[in-house]
Parts: sequence; structure tokens; C-alpha cells
Amino acid sequence: MKKPVRTRIAPSPTGFLHLGTARTALFSWAYARHYGGEFVLRIEDTDVARSTQDSVDQILQAMRWLGLDYDEGPIYQMRRLDRYREVIAQMLAAGTAYRCYATPAELDEMREAQRARGEKTHYDRRWRPEPGKVLPPPPEGVAPAIRFANPVDGVVTWDDLVKGPISIANREIDDLIIVRPDGVPTYNFAVVVDDWDMNITHVFRGDEHVNNTPWQINIFNALGAPLPLFGHVPVILGDDGQKLSKRRGAVSVTAYEEGGYLPEAMLNYLARLGWSHGDDELFSRRELVEWFDGEHLSKSPAQWDPAKLSWVNAHYIKQADNERLGALAAVQLGKRGIEAPNDALMQRRVALLKDRCATTVELADWLAMYFTEPTPSEADAAQLTDAIKPVLKALADAFEALPTWDKAAIGAAFKQVLHAHGLKMPQLAMPVRVAVCGRAQTPSVDAVLELFTRSIVLKRLRDL
Repeated sequence: MKKPVRTRIAPSPTGFLHLGTARTALFSWAYARHYGGEFVLRIEDTDVARSTQDSVDQILQAMRWLGLDYDEGPIYQMRRLDRYREVIAQMLAAGTAYRCYATPAELDEMREAQRARGEKTHYDRRWRPEPGKVLPPPPEGVAPAIRFANPVDGVVTWDDLVKGPISIANREIDDLIIVRPDGVPTYNFAVVVDDWDMNITHVFRGDEHVNNTPWQINIFNALGAPLPLFGHVPVILGDDGQKLSKRRGAVSVTAYEEGGYLPEAMLNYLARLGWSHGDDELFSRRELVEWFDGEHLSKSPAQWDPAKLSWVNAHYIKQADNERLGALAAVQLGKRGIEAPNDALMQRRVALLKDRCATTVELADWLAMYFTEPTPSEADAAQLTDAIKPVLKALADAFEALPTWDKAAIGAAFKQVLHAHGLKMPQLAMPVRVAVCGRAQTPSVDAVLELFTRSIVLKRLRDL
């Protein structure tokens, strides 16, 4: 029987969950769900100096928001130190790892000499035990690092799920440090032990890890552990053509939540960055899981396009339930100090305005006119001429006399005043919008006014 699919995402809590890692998490999650497998969340926190609990919390929040549920985790590497020590002891005994007492100054001197000779800088294996080689006694007071005894000859080859066959000669790879002198394991060692212990079958990750893969494959082989299949997805490029990364240009996933994007839109957009299903641009989470079989992953970098993301988000806002959008807009309004209950009236306002919005921030911008005094721009305020103000007051009188306050009645009052003053609808509608809404452009003016309380409309028309 084939082993059940198990994938993982393993972010480092040295900052926010950036877009590239979120996309890799999405691919890993979708692949596991497509094949009925399991998805694991692991926190790679061995960079003790830079890892923070705030970063862990932000990563977990981003995963929740995207809806990337995991079957195991979060699993923290720093809680697995005993397991790493156990494996290291086995490797030292087997001769696949060894202690290196070279100091940083000695290693710098070694590399300078190699550069002076025009050679590639590699660790020269000075502390690697070999038949017939006599090692000096360990220096006192120097804590050793543990290095992996990488094979000297041969080639490391794997069939990458994205890039196809890749081969790297072992002579290009030196004996990397797998445990630092302080006893904390390094990435390339810990990730192998973790993937082995957690029965990971498929590893999707950014193609910056291609150069790490030969080391990891050799460590898997040294441990007699089964190899997962590797898929290295191309980078995401920013507007400037440079790679998005945690340290350069990337925005956190949670910043998009705060910026008014919907998780289904972000999931849809991220999936299309480096993967396709025919010409489909818009698809549901269910369709993504159904279609994501590991094929059709691009070998070329993807370009982050904020305008395309906004287009996708606008689509999902149009489709979203008004009650849900009302709650999200109320949160955005709350950030501005505006208390806006998500009641039936709010949801009618949302239904009227959402087709004009690409984010819930934009939706809150529109909704704010129902809760705050109008503050038109200088250009819009120019609509409120001395000539039109008496007409606005006449319209207010007509509104006050209406037996009901609804769209049909409001429209009838407009017709009455337009006829009495010999005006066309645009000549009156735009000043009304400016006076009541604070902007010259809105949806149908009678539909907008219907969702104000009548007393506010009358006050704003008369207080000019």
C-alpha cells in the first residue's frame, strides 16, 4: 500500500507570516486535502535570539484567517531537543557526524586563504576523522560544533515535483554544521529529523531551499530514513521585480485581513500565483481541493499584482452575505471611533454599496456617511452654490411632507421640486449628494437617502 500523504508547513517565528510562506502553506494544505492526507504545522524556532511569541501568535492568526486547518501541531522544535541529541549521538557513533573544534577565527583564516588561491570557500574537513589521519587533541575551553560527514564523491539526484530532475555533485557540498557549539541544532539537520519522525511524504517549499536539499537528502540517507518527495515553487516577485521576502518588501498576511480583504479572496489569489487550472481565475476552496493534484505548478516566478488581488476581492465582496460584511465593516468603522451596530438597516446599506467596493475598508468609507457629518472636498463643495441652496431647502420641505420615507416617495418629491424650479435631475441630485453624503458621486440618490433617517436628511439640507 502507498503511504498516506502527509505534508507540512514550517515557518520560522522571527517575524510575520509573509505571502510566500502563506502560498507554500496553501499548496501543502490543498495537496494533503486533495489526497485525503494530513497537514502538519511545525514552528521552527531554533533561531532563539530572533524567535518571539508575538511572531508565533501572528503565524497562528494568519493560518486561522486563511482557513488552513492542520491535523497536527503546532509542534515546536525547541521542545524536541532531546530527540535531536539522541539522533546526533547515533550519528557520532556511526561516523556520519563528527566534532569540529575550529574557532570562528580559524575558519575565517581558512576561507581567506582559499579565496587568495582562487578556490571556492569550503570547510576543509580538518577535524573529520579519516583512516590514517591523526587529529590533534581537542583544545581546552572550546565547545565543538557537530558537522555532518557529507559523502565526498558521487551525485545527489532527485525528481523535483515542480522543477523536474535535479543533480548536484557532492564535491560542491561541504560538511555543514548540524549542531552549534551551544547545542542547538541547525535548520538542515532539525528539518530532516522532524520530517522523518512526522512521516512527511511531500515537502513543498520555496526554491531558495533547492541548495539545502542535497544536504538534507544525504542526511536522510545517513539515517536510513525514507525520503519525502520535494517540490520547490518559484519565488513571488514584487512590483519592482525583486523577490518578496520577510526582510524585503513582503507584507504580512494579517495586514491584508486588517486592510479589508476576505480570506477566500486571498486564498484564491495566492493559489493562482504559480498554479493554474486551465483558464479558471475564480474558484472556491472546495474546487481548489478538488483540482490541486500537484500538477500544473509553474516553474517561473509569479508577479504580485495588487490590482488583480483587489479585483478578486471585489468579486468575493459582491458574493458575500450582507450580515457578514456588515460585521466586518463595523470593525473597520470601530477603528475610526464610529459605533455602528450591524442591524437590519446596516445590512441594507451594505447591500446598496458593496458593488462599489474592493475591500471592507472601502465599504466602511462609504458607510461612514451614515454616521458622521459630511466633509466634502473643495471641488464637491463647489456644487453648493447660493443659487441651489433655496432649492435644497424646498426639497427638504417636500421631504418633510411625505407620508412615508421610502425610495418611491423620495423620488416623487424630487420630481415635484424639479418641476417647480425648472431643473434637470443632475442639477439637483449632485448638490443633494454633497450636502447629505459629503460626496458628489453615489448610487441612485433616492436609494441612498432612503437609508438615512429623514431627520438627518432634513437637517443637512437646511443647515447650509
